[in-house]
Amino acid sequence: MSKIRAAIVGYGNIGKGVEAALSQNPDFELKAVFTRREPDTLTLKTPGARVLREQDAHLYKDEIDVIALCGGSNDDLPTQGPKMAALFNMVDSFDTHAAIPGYLAKMDAAARQAGRTAIISTGWDPGLFSMLRLLSGAVLPVGEDYTFWGKGVSQGHSSAVRSLPGVKDAVQYTIPVEAALQAVRAGEQPNLTTREKHIRVCYVVPEEGADTARIEQDIKTMKNYFDAYDTTVHFITQEQMRQDHAAMPHGGFVFRSGVTGGGHRQIVEFSLKLASNPEFTAGVMVAFMRAAYRLNKEGQTGGRTVFDIPLYYLSAAERDSLIKELL
Repeated sequence: MSKIRAAIVGYGNIGKGVEAALSQNPDFELKAVFTRREPDTLTLKTPGARVLREQDAHLYKDEIDVIALCGGSNDDLPTQGPKMAALFNMVDSFDTHAAIPGYLAKMDAAARQAGRTAIISTGWDPGLFSMLRLLSGAVLPVGEDYTFWGKGVSQGHSSAVRSLPGVKDAVQYTIPVEAALQAVRAGEQPNLTTREKHIRVCYVVPEEGADTARIEQDIKTMKNYFDAYDTTVHFITQEQMRQDHAAMPHGGFVFRSGVTGGGHRQIVEFSLKLASNPEFTAGVMVAFMRAAYRLNKEGQTGGRTVFDIPLYYLSAAERDSLIKELL
C-alpha cells in the first residue's frame, strides 16, 4: 500500500514535532519541509526528506498529498493558510478562538475552489478539548462547561509576545486559579469570569535598549491574548531563559458539571498532562492529516474542523478492527 506523502511548512517547535510524529506513523512518508529560511541552514532528522523554499511550494503541489502548516496564529496563518489551502490538502493548529469562524470561512473558500481539503484548529485546544466540550454537553444538556489551561507554556501566546517590537525572546505560562478549579470539581457551578479562571505570567528577554515599559503595556493590552487576564511580566536575560524556561510543558482540564433527568449531579472531567506541548500538538495534527487525505480522496473538499471528522478517519487502523478492538 502506498504511503501518504506529507510535507511540513515551518520548522519551529511544532514543525519539528510533526517530523517526530510522522516517524511513528508508518503509513506516512515525509517528503519535504518548506521554510522561509535558507534551506541549507536546516538539518532534518528524516532521511531522504528535502528542505525547500516556502515560496516554491506551488511547484510541488502534485508531489505532496497533505501538509502540516505550522506557523503562528497571530502573524502567519491568517495570510499563509488560505494560500496553502489553495495548493494542498492541509491541517493547521490555528488557536485564536475568537477568530476561528472568520478564518474557517476564508479557508473553506480557498480550499473548495482548489478542490482541496483543509482541517483547521487541530491541536488540543482548540481541537481535542473542543471535541470533549461538544460530547459532554450533548450527554449533559443541563449543565455548565469549564475549561482550565496549565500550568504550562502556551505556544501561541509565547509567539504573540515574541512578535512584539523590542522583544528578543519570550515564554508565557498559563496558570489556573486553584480556588476556581476546586470549586468546579466540587460541583458548585461558579459563574467565573475569564480573569477569575487563569493568570498569565510572561518572561521576556528584551532587545538591547528596548523600552520595557512599552513592551509590558503592549503585552497586557493585546486583544484576544492578554487583555482579559491578570498578567505579570518579568524581564530576564537570555541565559536565564535558557536555564529556566527551555522545557515546554502544558496541560489542562475540561469539565462538564450538570444534572441528569433524575436530579443527580454529574461531573465529567478530562485532563491532559503534557511534558512537551509542541510534540503532543504535532501528534494531533498528524492524525488529522490522515483524515484530510482520506476526505479528499472521497471528494470532500473545503474547510473542516474537528467536529466534522469521523473518529475512525484519524486512525491508521481499519474501521472493522477499531470496532472489534476498541468498541
